[in-house]
Amino acid sequence: MENKIGLLVMAYGTPGSLDEVESYYTHIRGGRKPSPAMLSELIHRYEKIGGISPLARITREQIDKLETKLNQVNSSFSFKVYLGQKHVFPFIEDAVRQMKEDGIQKAITLVLAPHYSSYSSESYHERAREESKKINGPSIMSIRSWYKEPSFITYWSQELKNIYTGIPKEEQEKNMVIFTAHSLPQRILELADPYPEEIMDNAKLIAEQASIPYYDIAWQSAGRSPEPWLGPDILEKIRLLYKEGYTSIIICPIGFVADHLEVLYDNDYECCNVAKELGIHYFRPAMPNAQDEFIDGLASAVLKKLLEKGEPNE
Repeated sequence: MENKIGLLVMAYGTPGSLDEVESYYTHIRGGRKPSPAMLSELIHRYEKIGGISPLARITREQIDKLETKLNQVNSSFSFKVYLGQKHVFPFIEDAVRQMKEDGIQKAITLVLAPHYSSYSSESYHERAREESKKINGPSIMSIRSWYKEPSFITYWSQELKNIYTGIPKEEQEKNMVIFTAHSLPQRILELADPYPEEIMDNAKLIAEQASIPYYDIAWQSAGRSPEPWLGPDILEKIRLLYKEGYTSIIICPIGFVADHLEVLYDNDYECCNVAKELGIHYFRPAMPNAQDEFIDGLASAVLKKLLEKGEPNE
């Protein structure tokens, strides 16, 4: 079919069981096995959120709903959506090969991360383009950033507003909304990487639409390397807000799109425990997961990219 479009949705990936954690961790570390202590700590984190992350199930639901949505809202193209992951099967390269086998000649790549970074999300697109070039596969257009999609902004602003308006008015002046995203090495600032600016812009758009007066940015889930990472760290931020007299916080992890380890453990366990220790009330909006508004935003980003005038492989 001439108007058949492949959509490669790319994600970080997660182990399917505790037995797969070691191979998953080894892949993240470029083939180097983690030490027993490192492995034990990661398994402990999964155990704290119920034994394993729900991310694999949610990602599959997101992809299925997105394919259905795209084929419902347009009559010009037929979409086939593929999953490609960074650290577990099916890998990005597997998905590109499958597209070629299926006769896909034109494809779009999208990362399940709203904000663009040359350090992180670009590597997903590069892997897809390199594999496609190697096997003479489909021409590829890449969606690098989609956080400005109105449905995405509306989803977060409504969830945030629901929580904020439920806080007694006399306490609202002592509440701070903290928008978070995954930290990256600080050296990206020297490269004029747009990631920090996109996070700040996203926070501003959501806060304004939700009529939130007090908000700030913090970073979470930094990697364990000797180089400095973007800060302030969310745990440090919570302690600072306590010293400044805030009595409640709403953590809004806009850098993520689903319930997974960084949200369920790093936020709902670590951040929540620090808040409890300090006597601060902790709140967090529900993650987009496969909610209709979120899927609408992804579909809109895909259709806009398809209608752009530009060259493939860009």
